[in-house]
Amino acid sequence: MKNQQATLEAIQKDMRYLELLSHKFPTIAAASTEIINLEAILNLPKGTEHYLADLHGEYEAFSHVLRNASGAIKRKVNEIFGNTLRETEKKDLCTLIYYPEQKLRLVKEVENDLVDWYVITLNQLVKVCQNVSSKYTRSKVRKALPEEFSYIIQELLHESSMDPNKQAYINVIISTIIDTHRADNFIIAMCNLIQRLTIDSLHILGDIFDRGPGPHIIMDTLCNYHNFDIQWGNHDILWMGAASGNDCSIANVLRLSMRYGNLSALEDGYGINLLPLATFAMEAYADDPCVYFSPKIDKESTTFNDKTIRLIAQMHKAICIIQFKLEAETIRRRPEFGMKDRLLLDKINYDKKTITLNGKEYPLRDGYFPTIDPADPYRLTEEEAEIVEKLHNSFTSSEKLAKHMKCLFRFGCMYNVCNSNLLYHASMPLNEDGTLKEIEILGKKYKGRSLLNRVGQLIRTAYFSEEDNEEKAFAMDYLWYLWCGKDSPAFDKSKMATFERYFIEDKETHKEQKGAYYTLREREDICDMILDEFDVEGEHRHIINGHVPVKAVKGEQPIKANGKMMVIDGGFSKAYQPETGIAGYTLVYHSRGFQLVQHEPFTSTQRAIEEGLDIKSTIQVVELSSKRVMVKDTDKGKELSIQIEDLKNLLVAYRMGLIKEKSL
Repeated sequence: MKNQQATLEAIQKDMRYLELLSHKFPTIAAASTEIINLEAILNLPKGTEHYLADLHGEYEAFSHVLRNASGAIKRKVNEIFGNTLRETEKKDLCTLIYYPEQKLRLVKEVENDLVDWYVITLNQLVKVCQNVSSKYTRSKVRKALPEEFSYIIQELLHESSMDPNKQAYINVIISTIIDTHRADNFIIAMCNLIQRLTIDSLHILGDIFDRGPGPHIIMDTLCNYHNFDIQWGNHDILWMGAASGNDCSIANVLRLSMRYGNLSALEDGYGINLLPLATFAMEAYADDPCVYFSPKIDKESTTFNDKTIRLIAQMHKAICIIQFKLEAETIRRRPEFGMKDRLLLDKINYDKKTITLNGKEYPLRDGYFPTIDPADPYRLTEEEAEIVEKLHNSFTSSEKLAKHMKCLFRFGCMYNVCNSNLLYHASMPLNEDGTLKEIEILGKKYKGRSLLNRVGQLIRTAYFSEEDNEEKAFAMDYLWYLWCGKDSPAFDKSKMATFERYFIEDKETHKEQKGAYYTLREREDICDMILDEFDVEGEHRHIINGHVPVKAVKGEQPIKANGKMMVIDGGFSKAYQPETGIAGYTLVYHSRGFQLVQHEPFTSTQRAIEEGLDIKSTIQVVELSSKRVMVKDTDKGKELSIQIEDLKNLLVAYRMGLIKEKSL
């Protein structure tokens, strides 16, 4: 009786909500059917989550990892076909699944009996598709199907060729697909479906941009991906600042693009006009060899000639000096940022070509500064000011950049809590004693979760707010601070030693001291404290980070704090690979537990297609569950359980006459 009374009280309290729910489920039968459906979903294995970090524009490697699901498709092909196919046949099937359009063209060039190949291949693809779709409801699979072939694929997936009564039926479907010249399109659709179903959700732990050649291509892929989220990294925030119109951020974006020779991402990807900067740089630095500003590119494989490389070096130096001047303006305007130590142009002796830092004089390895007035070193020349204005307009008016930024905002945030895992890109600012560090923002102090929430608000304010007030002005400046400020949760180092790395030989001046977090995160109790701060529950809970490359070549481990912390920046960026010794990690969380996939460098998409060269990956079991994780054990399961309770209350309301059934 007490339970019935409690249920009745709950129903009466939520009558307005139940009335709204009744429009979606207008009858007892409709509500009952949905309860049965949701209860069944709760008892399916959880979908596979993939975690990637620090992609840094390496679109070919990123695309391949998505296509091969970090090696999962290859493993499934091996499991399904075992010794019934030769290794070369399995390799060809995998390549077809990864790159169906390109592989089909190659097959047609060499295959003598194409009809026979179609029959064999279609049957193989059906088996793989049946395997990867087995953990989903028919409804979810149906929603993932291409509309053109939806009915046919459903028939093939849910009919067994082992049943003699169905064998002829399936054979006729396949032969008809071939006879109607739809085999190529059908194969492409099946391969794309296999790719989609193998990865249920994708988590990107920041730093999509900079260093590599194709951040815009990665963003195009993500904006069309079926299920993903992004935790913003400092490089992403830098681009968000540039798109918002922060000139310091724009200068940094350009400098990094010149440093790594990635002009195509700016010009072809986002339509940024670099001609004014190029014209100015050629004139201002015509007599400067710009030795230390030559782009970091592979001279043997680059398409740039010597003249272009020299021009990029000149543009690189030009934007560097402009950057230092622009940053000085922000540093002076915002003393609360505590970045006066980054004002270095006035510490230079322009006659002696030396700089004095912390009482010590260092020789400059490059002392040619034609655009700096020693009497007023931070003043932009008229030409520099004009360039800044043109670049500002180019960034803020780029439609493609605006589209990608809106995608970053829609699917991104500073952190995410998902299935007992806390995801953020870089750091949680801590004091030396392991307590959460309080950071003052506009007169108020924030720490831990409240800090990341406030930072996220400011980033959105800078981009979206049309009000001309102090919060908007501060947010615009703070976007740049998040890129390089010592108390930024996206950076958390003593300084960004940009000037020192370019102009001073002594490597002692290049050192950037990491915040306390990077040492303390090795401790399990610190990780537990942070997880508690974000209300992360569960017997097996973790923090998952990127940002700092794991030096695997030196024996550093990505798994820390007795398994509570996972750092998965393994060097997707080619610039980091000599340092890490590998080419990135994928963390995979499936219904059996966690696996860390360690990747070797990716050769090229062309070789992957023509030679079947897959990324070589090593799997490390991080944590296996004693029992299989089901949907009911996940965050989605909790949501579905609440929906079931609501529907049960709706049933009671129908049966008690509190809500009338509606005609269909």
